[in-house]
Amino acid sequence: MALRVLTKRGVRTGLTRALTSVPPRPAGQSKFSLGLDDAPTSLRCISEFPFSLVLWGLADHKVQAVLPLTRCFHATPELWVKRANELVHEKNSNTKASRKGKFVKRVRTEPPVEAPYVPPKLKRTNTDKTIDIFEGMTIIELAKRAGESIPVLQEILVNVGEKVESEFDPLSIDIAELVAMEVGINVRRLHSNEGAEILPRPAVVTVMGHVDHGKTSLLDALRQTSVAAKEAGGITQHLGAFIVGMPSGASITFLDTPGHAAFSAMRARGAAVTDIVVLVVAADDGVMPQTLEAVSHAKAANVPIVVAVNKCDKPAADPERVKLQLASEGLLLEEMGGDVQVVQVSAVKKTGLDSLEEALLLQAEMMDLKARIDGPAQAYVVEARLDRGRGPLATAIVKAGTLVCGQHVVVGSEWGRIRAIRDMVGKLTEKATPAMPIEIEGLKGLPMAGDDIIVVDSEERARMLSEGRKKKFEKNRLRKISEGATESLEPSDELSRRIEMPMIVKGDVQGTVQAVTDALKTLNSPQVFVNVVHVGVGPISQSDVELAKACGAYIIGFNVKSPSSSISLVATQARVKIVLHRVIYHLLEEIGSLIVDKAPGTSETQVSGEAEVLNIFELKGRSKSKGDDVKIAGCRVIDGCVSKSSTLRLLRSGEVVFEGSCSSLKREKQDVETVRKGNECGLVIGDWDDLRIGDIIQCLEQVVRKPKFISSESGAVRIEC
Repeated sequence: MALRVLTKRGVRTGLTRALTSVPPRPAGQSKFSLGLDDAPTSLRCISEFPFSLVLWGLADHKVQAVLPLTRCFHATPELWVKRANELVHEKNSNTKASRKGKFVKRVRTEPPVEAPYVPPKLKRTNTDKTIDIFEGMTIIELAKRAGESIPVLQEILVNVGEKVESEFDPLSIDIAELVAMEVGINVRRLHSNEGAEILPRPAVVTVMGHVDHGKTSLLDALRQTSVAAKEAGGITQHLGAFIVGMPSGASITFLDTPGHAAFSAMRARGAAVTDIVVLVVAADDGVMPQTLEAVSHAKAANVPIVVAVNKCDKPAADPERVKLQLASEGLLLEEMGGDVQVVQVSAVKKTGLDSLEEALLLQAEMMDLKARIDGPAQAYVVEARLDRGRGPLATAIVKAGTLVCGQHVVVGSEWGRIRAIRDMVGKLTEKATPAMPIEIEGLKGLPMAGDDIIVVDSEERARMLSEGRKKKFEKNRLRKISEGATESLEPSDELSRRIEMPMIVKGDVQGTVQAVTDALKTLNSPQVFVNVVHVGVGPISQSDVELAKACGAYIIGFNVKSPSSSISLVATQARVKIVLHRVIYHLLEEIGSLIVDKAPGTSETQVSGEAEVLNIFELKGRSKSKGDDVKIAGCRVIDGCVSKSSTLRLLRSGEVVFEGSCSSLKREKQDVETVRKGNECGLVIGDWDDLRIGDIIQCLEQVVRKPKFISSESGAVRIEC
């Protein structure tokens, strides 16, 4: 027993001494690498270890590794050293990744892959959404309609300088519009008539119809004036507004709209502000395209129609045919059981005017037209122009309330303080009542035709609303440009070959500028793109010439004065073409001819001549210097002319056999360039000798076909390629 204990102690002591005695490491060997030779000699001599764990301390490497040596009756020293190396390297690894359960965090060692930058998608607000706002609406109600949270709206109110105490506080209609514009939502103002004085008002009547059907002449007959004679070309090119006193003592506000196809936007504005539409149709001409367009505008605005069949005094007049045409277009006439009144008139003979007056007053009485007299005014701009002495002027019709001189107003994105109010005769007035056409001055900028006029309390509020609307207008404009650029990222080959024609449009009033711009855009074609780079109201200035010089644009002046001699000289030196016209027909015709000249045209192949093969001559035994044997086709030209420089096409039984060039063309042993119809000639087709009697040889040539300028009877124009 004692011997056995001593033996165990001796083994234990010898084993401890063997583990703690580490031999020196050879040069060049890693300090974390263990080999079989590194193990102590005494340890290598042991074949069996009756223990399960051994603690091996490496003093030199500052490493301690626990080696699980589970029985080792069949374990060799090589396996022991291999297991020791694995544990040492795992313990002293330079990676910072730590094993957490099943997954290991991977550390990227390769360089990142270069990928193209993709900008993040911006959150786009719904700019097409429109909500109704009114005076005194609360924050919580505005938040529900706008679809935004109450804290967001409260923060906007604080930014615009409003005190916010509770979400149930009432807001003014101007502040509600400002908040809605900040969140990118369109608004529609609703005005309440509670507690206001409501009185009958005159009817607003818009005269519409086709060009040259006698609209202005009919109004001249009603008010005993001659406006049509003052219009350039005898056609109306402006939207006029005036009050006509009827023989019965009643007064009616009339709007005169142009009938040319280019003034569609003017007719739409007239229908938007009117109560009754008078549809003028010439008895000798019948229903025309602009007549149907006027009917559609009136139906879109939900406005009743009174038909005036004009020119009934002419020999070719046929009012019954006009009635049938209108009925076929969906107008329910009174004679056919409908509610549309039809009156036969003659502006030249001044007949039927009393019947037209009765029809208009009856329709107005049935509609029971009333409006709010007191309170802030609501007005609608029908036209705007720039006067050199008085500045921006806006022609408007008051819809409700009373517009007083000295009030601060916001018109579209412009604002100002009303300096003067004039009626359509030119007389100054202190205030304007409903259905009264007026001209106001005092605006800071030129508004757009079709803008609403709203009255605000102070100059600060007017400036704030104007700036907010300008920002929203600019944001919408940039969004449309970006959407258009996105759609044209991959242009087709046809679009890339289009020639751009930049143009600058100047007109006398805002409505005609818009009409000319819209008409020019209809002249776009696959070959020429009309790009209106700038529009403006007023005479042509030197800045317009400089802009045209910079971008190579044409300057279009419609109903404006001729530029001064100095401006004309600068334009001549800069090679800038100025086109001045007072009639829309002549303007579009000249621009159309310019576009046709500028267009590159399309290249086409056409047959310029045909020749029939009558005989075949063969030249044999030619020398090597002259080439191989040649077959000559003896032909007679049966149509057009045959040219040596053109391409030849050989037809046999109506099918194309060969196309090639002409290497020789002779007539009466003389080399010629062309042979005309009825003459005989001999020709040689290059690289082709399979000729037969009766073959047809066509002469082909490349021609450039220019587009055509087409103008219809209604005044609509287009470029046909």
